[in-house]
Amino acid sequence: MEHTRTTNRLIGSPVPRIEDLRFLRGRGQYVGDVALDGMLHAVILRSAVAHGRIRAIDTAAARARPGVHAVITAAEIGAVPRIPQRLDVLPEFKLFQQPVIADDKVRYVGEPLAVVVADSAAVAEDALEAIAVDIEPLRVAADRASGRADGHRLFEEASNLAGVLTARKGDAEAAIARAPYVRRERFSVQRFTAVPLEPRGFLAHWNEGRLTVFGAAKIAFPNRRMLAAMMGLREDAIRMVVNDVGGGFGARGEFYPEDFLIPFAARHTGRPVRWVEDRRENLLACNHARDAEIELALACDRDGAFLALSGDAACDIGAYVRTNGATAARNLAQVLSGPYAVPDIRIAVSLVLTNKTPVGTYRGPGRFEADFFRERLIDLAAEDLGIDRIALRRRNLIGRDAMPYRLATVEPLDIETATDSGEYATTLDRCLAAFDWDSRAARDGELVEGRYLGCAAGCYIEGGGTGPRENARLTLEPDGRVAVHLGSTSVGQGVETVFAQIAADALDLPMEAIARVLHGSTDLVSEGFGSYSSRSVVMGGSALLDAAAKLKTAIRAAATRRLGCAEPDVTVEPGIARGPDGTTVAWQELAAGDSEGISAEGTFANTKRTYSYGAHAAQVAVDPKTGKVEVLDYMAVEDVGRIINPETLHGQCVGAIVQGLGGALMEHLVYDAEGQLLTGTLADYRMPTASDFPSIRAAALEQVPAPHNPLGAKGAGEGGIVPVGGVIANAVAAALRPLGVQPRELPLTPPRVWEMIARARTSS
Repeated sequence: MEHTRTTNRLIGSPVPRIEDLRFLRGRGQYVGDVALDGMLHAVILRSAVAHGRIRAIDTAAARARPGVHAVITAAEIGAVPRIPQRLDVLPEFKLFQQPVIADDKVRYVGEPLAVVVADSAAVAEDALEAIAVDIEPLRVAADRASGRADGHRLFEEASNLAGVLTARKGDAEAAIARAPYVRRERFSVQRFTAVPLEPRGFLAHWNEGRLTVFGAAKIAFPNRRMLAAMMGLREDAIRMVVNDVGGGFGARGEFYPEDFLIPFAARHTGRPVRWVEDRRENLLACNHARDAEIELALACDRDGAFLALSGDAACDIGAYVRTNGATAARNLAQVLSGPYAVPDIRIAVSLVLTNKTPVGTYRGPGRFEADFFRERLIDLAAEDLGIDRIALRRRNLIGRDAMPYRLATVEPLDIETATDSGEYATTLDRCLAAFDWDSRAARDGELVEGRYLGCAAGCYIEGGGTGPRENARLTLEPDGRVAVHLGSTSVGQGVETVFAQIAADALDLPMEAIARVLHGSTDLVSEGFGSYSSRSVVMGGSALLDAAAKLKTAIRAAATRRLGCAEPDVTVEPGIARGPDGTTVAWQELAAGDSEGISAEGTFANTKRTYSYGAHAAQVAVDPKTGKVEVLDYMAVEDVGRIINPETLHGQCVGAIVQGLGGALMEHLVYDAEGQLLTGTLADYRMPTASDFPSIRAAALEQVPAPHNPLGAKGAGEGGIVPVGGVIANAVAAALRPLGVQPRELPLTPPRVWEMIARARTSS
């Protein structure tokens, strides 16, 4: 296949998503679409008790049911493995790691007790009812307060305080003691979760000492490493296959108990075994998130210059420390200062165990909470000081000449980081101009047709591009096109399109010369790290550039052999290699003539994070009779260093904003005093729909490229969600200023807003 000469500018172009046609035609392949001969189906018996000691699990009646092939409990597994941490690891967390199946105690409703494997899911579901479980109830730590009480211990060996992470910079205590102005407030963010459209699932196949697992997502290579250790296998004896994924958002793809239980069931039965969770299981067992409170102090001089931030926060992390269960707490501590220059910082975050589903990462982990806390406090301080809230923010934004700007160091993890580059004031100014801030802000508190109007704006940073490295491989196909293989994974963010753009540009080829983009599975590259922390383009895309350079070298070497000339005399052009006498050979001919194929694997290593940044503004209308908050308009402007595809970026930003609005206004995982989840269905757990927020606008800039990767790109998958809670809460406060209402907790549901209004009227 010969290619016309191109001078590509695919990077930066709004190329339509190449994966969409497959999905729109119903040709995606999710794990539920994969079927193997002789396949069995698994369902999981989960604890209905939040905290208790297991006396007995009698599975005899279930095993006797027709069509049941196995019932697996801790007894069948033997030495029950614990799930290790992947991120933010501390030795003291090891005690609190989750067993893959409950062995002596249960610590939350939904914890796996047994796996039934049968001819069909229906047969397995029926057999669950025949399992007799005897659990001695124990006292329940239902919230942070009871979690701190010593009589509610989840682990006899230690208290429910799993650890404390503290972010420090300078001497915040001394700065606050001498500051002319200090404002202290207490804030809280509720527990909610990612709720991907497609719930989790696995299909495991054990065949002659080798294991294949379909349904891997996000971090296939690290999960393979964990699974191999648990099952006593070599890593290369396990193949993890990444199928299409109906949304990840940070929660999907981490190592859960089912990541071990389904492969174990396949080896135990000698048959392929598939498990797909239902929606209740997803709400009950998939990582929860947020659930944090803080007492926060902001110190300023009389002109509004920030002097210090100091706070004591607590995160309800649920019953165990899962693979990334401390990450949100670490982010909360480290990025609470956001895009502002704050010389002295002390933020201590306690990780409190409770009898709830364990937490993990969900889009903007810790950063969503931190921005709500900080941005609310800034508006309150502005009112106290008599300074315009926008002027206060603009005055304190980190300047371009201060880059890189060091953030607080998190101890005892010893994690240091610094903002990389940016012109923070530009995104704020662009956002306010597009939003028509001056005219809208002048109407704050105005009563229009029975509703109060209010607007707010806030600024943020988004850390991304997490290292340490990523791999990519390019292969020349027999038809002369190029196949792309990546260690990064797709969890719905459009990586097939953007990686094709990057590869095509790097090779100076048209898009149609990219045969296919395969991602994530462990047989594609020698090593991979996956997609998390907004790293896919930064790390995977940069690895592609290295692979492209090496592929050109491999093509030149093959052409040298074919043309019989010296390698330096060969030039590689789009689709052809040219010798010194003008003789050419097509890439297709080279591929066909090389029995081993022509391919190259590249890598990119980097430990310095990228920091996208931006500003959001919103106008709301609040009905004081019902407490309902309507978002009239929402505007977002972000700078992502370098835009690969403006359309996919726009989709990422708007989708993240909608998730943030869901968290700010409606989503809430509610537990009762016995640790029972009360919002375990979508009838009770309210989520945003397309009609809830019709007016969302987003714009992206690329004024300041990232300095630490060859693309100049910054992670951009999470920034849209980060400032939403603070912006919406401040807009509600602006709307209800005539009534003296100041929101201090999320979500701002109609009942909560109505109650705040009622209390304000009573107190006045």
